[in-house]
Amino acid sequence: MKKVFISGIIPRVGIDMLNEEGYTVEEWSNSKPITEKELISKCQKAEAYLCIMSQVSENFLKQCSHLKVIATYSVGFNHIDIATATKLKIPIGNTPDVLSNATADLAFLLMINVSRKAFFNYRRILEGKWESSFSATRYLGQELEGKTLGIFGMGRIGLKMAEKCRNAYGMKILYHNRNKIINDEKELNASYVSFEELLLQSDVLSIHAPLNSENSGIFDKSAFNKMKPSAILINTARGSIVNEIDLITALENKQIWGAGLDVTDPEPIQLDNPLLQMENVAITPHIGSATAETRNAMAVLCAKNIIAGLKGEKLPGIVNPDVYK
Repeated sequence: MKKVFISGIIPRVGIDMLNEEGYTVEEWSNSKPITEKELISKCQKAEAYLCIMSQVSENFLKQCSHLKVIATYSVGFNHIDIATATKLKIPIGNTPDVLSNATADLAFLLMINVSRKAFFNYRRILEGKWESSFSATRYLGQELEGKTLGIFGMGRIGLKMAEKCRNAYGMKILYHNRNKIINDEKELNASYVSFEELLLQSDVLSIHAPLNSENSGIFDKSAFNKMKPSAILINTARGSIVNEIDLITALENKQIWGAGLDVTDPEPIQLDNPLLQMENVAITPHIGSATAETRNAMAVLCAKNIIAGLKGEKLPGIVNPDVYK
């Protein structure tokens, strides 16, 4: 009987699919993250590994090179050594598409919250600081109608965010990508611009790119210096795309107006981080895909990737197709 190890708990629908195929499933139920040593020990006794944000290093892959398939419970895969996995002929599967709408919803939520300082003002209520006297100039936000949205990384999630902003607020859409997306560009009446123009023109700049060596820390002091002082930065992609120290400085110096973050660097965010006290910042704990519908769909796609890999078939969410050459 083939065994699948999962480095966390996933929705039951995925487990049921694996059980129906006759596979034995073991989930890591400990509240503390699994160590690499423990992970290697578990996976050396399994044929497939379903990864929940654990690092899949070269060392792990070499010690578990017998694995028939690795599925990651995420769309991102920068925590996996893809080059080594491909060299060892281990197919890697991720979960594209299914979390696009939920993550775009959260980016939209953060944008609205930052624009009206909603998280900060809610905290004022909890702290007993709701002043009884009215002030026409206190805690002012800004409106979004007709503003310019810049998308950094116009993939599936970026497209969903652009659609929501255009439909809700009639926002003008700009984007910067490695490549132009002609069909979607026409449908959204979007314009492709350089990275510098994206910085200069965006009222809201939303990050939806995967983390790679080219964009790590790309939103730094130089980038913030080019943005509008009224600009809002949204990041639901990866924390390392933004230089957090430079972001703090830019917010403190009013180089940009505000920031909404579902990802930070590091995670979890440190409690003494100045971002947590700023009235023009909204932070959520990496919950972009955290809806019941999306997490169930992710579990289903992970199970499909595992099943295909154990049957020697091509994974529906294949990350490294060169493994089949």
